[in-house]
Formats: sequence, structure tokens, C-alpha cells
Amino acid sequence: MTRRPHSPLALYLAAAYALLIVYASLHPFSGWRDNGAPPFAFLEAAWPRYYTGFDLAANVLAYIPLGFLFVPALQARLGIAAAALTAALAGAGLALGLETLQNFLPSRVPSNIDLACNGIGAMIGAAAGMNWGRELIDGGRLHRLRVHLVVHGPAADFGLVLLGLWLLAQFNPELLLFGTGDLRALLELPALPYSAERFAVIEAGVAAGGTLAAGLICWSLLRLHSRALLALLLLAPLAIKAFANAVLVNAAQFAQWITPGNMAGLAVGAGALLAATHLPQLAQRIVAALALLFATALVNLAPENPYLTAALAVWQQGHFLNFNGLTKLVSSLWPFAALSYLMLPRPRQGENA
Repeated sequence: MTRRPHSPLALYLAAAYALLIVYASLHPFSGWRDNGAPPFAFLEAAWPRYYTGFDLAANVLAYIPLGFLFVPALQARLGIAAAALTAALAGAGLALGLETLQNFLPSRVPSNIDLACNGIGAMIGAAAGMNWGRELIDGGRLHRLRVHLVVHGPAADFGLVLLGLWLLAQFNPELLLFGTGDLRALLELPALPYSAERFAVIEAGVAAGGTLAAGLICWSLLRLHSRALLALLLLAPLAIKAFANAVLVNAAQFAQWITPGNMAGLAVGAGALLAATHLPQLAQRIVAALALLFATALVNLAPENPYLTAALAVWQQGHFLNFNGLTKLVSSLWPFAALSYLMLPRPRQGENA
């Protein structure tokens, strides 16, 4: 049997995760200035008077996936030992660069403790990657599952990363269900005036368009065209939405997204998705792109819901401030990356069998 070429999925995941860390570390990217202090003075600072176990753990945990992912991404070129060493050094180097850049942001404070925790996290991740990173590449269980369920090729790897980012965006409780591409703050777009009826219609349209677009992208990735599996995969973002509301807002708010508008949109989107799975591949991509554009347009027209605003008033972002900014950025950019994916060339029918 012909051996398949090495998949770049691990490299895509590592690069995407590194970009997410860069954004979270430098958010909100405003007010850049030179404070006159030596850029590396923070390396010699004393142990901070105030710190929490949460901060230390978060800084370690944030870099473990980075170190882990870089090992299988580099292993084919460098070998396992060199890949692990490079992954640990790359993680520590990225942390050093980002902490240094924080000198020039008024809202951020560089910290040698954060740097040390980030470096430890990258080392732990690299060590874990030596033992289990192969699961992402040839021979591992995850790789076998990917080969069994997902079509082959770099476009499919990009699509898997895209779906992972879509799931990440669902962790932001401020966003409409499956609502992505909100550019109002950037473009200063006016919103429609609020009325309960108008908001319910827009909410339903966003949920329907998002369900159809994401569902067709997921369908395009599946080697085994099982509608039951597709339905199961689409339950994941709903579980994430409930979890995010319970953890980031309030346990009592875990179901605040279950509204008549969202339920109607999910029903319409699921029905349209079921029908669209019978279309030719090119037609499915066109429908997905149109649904994506439709939902994105509605997101940018949606009025502010005073009831949702009141529910989120109890939301204390606190330690999750950077994470919430990150999910908002991913959500804003996701539909444009998804359109790029839908325009990628696909192999002829039968090449993936």
C-alpha cells in the first residue's frame, strides 16, 4: 500500500495556537509607547508582592499545548529529540519576545515570573510531545482516526483547524449563537433599533445561517458521509455555549441562549443542512458561502439586546479578560477564513477513497 505523505495538520495547529498566544499576550494592541525603561529590566525584578496560584497555573498551562504541538510539527524534519528541544526553546523564546513587547503597552506589565511559568509550560508540553505527539502524525490513534473519518489533503487539515477555531469562538457568551464576523466596533457600523420581534428574527437568521455554513464545512471534511455523525458533531458547540455561560457568567445563566429565536434558527438551519447534503460538492460550497455571508450581514445589523446585556452584567471577566478578547477576535475573523477555505481547490471525486 502506498504510504501517504506527511500531514501538515500538526504544523497548522501549532502555528494557529502560537498566533492565539500572541494576540492574548498583547491584547488590546493599543497605546503603544516607549516608557524609557530598559526593555529587559523586568528579568531582574524581585518576586512580585501580589500574585495568585491561578496566574501561575494559567501561565504554565497556556504554553503546554504550544510545546506539545511543535514536537510533531517538527519531528519529521528534525527527529524526536531535536524537535522536543526546539519546541521548548521556541516556546520560551516566544514568551520572552512577548513579555519584552509588553513594556510598550500601557495596559500590560512584563513579568519574569510569567516568563518562567511560560517556559516551564513549553518544556512540559515538549516532553509530553515526545511521548504522545506521534498521535497527531503517522501511526498514532488520533492520526488513524483522522484518516478514517476525514478526507485527505492540506485543505482538509486547514478545515479541521478552522472548525477548531469556530468551536473556540463559541466560548464567548456575548456573541449570538453561531454569530461570527462582527465588525461593528472596527468599522463603526450602526445597529438597527431594538424591538423584540426584530431581534428574534435576526437571532433566528444568524443561528440558521451559522448552522448551515458550519455544518456544510464539517460535511465537506467527512470521509464517511454519516448524517448521524454530523448531527453529533454539531451538538459540540451547543455544549460549549452552555458551559461558557455557566463558567464565565453564572451557573444560573447556562441556558440563557435557549431562546425561541435560536431554537427556530437551529431547526431551520438543520433542515436546510439535511437537504443541502444531497447537493453536488460544488453546490454545497456555494450554499455554505452564501449562508456564511447572510449570517455575517445579520450579525452586523443585530440590535443590542437589553435583556442579554442585563444578563451579562454579572459577568466578571477578571482573569478571563484576555481569553474573552481572544474569542472575540477569532469570532470576528472566522467567516473570512472560512470563505478562503471554501474557495480552495478540491481533489477529484474518488481521490480520497
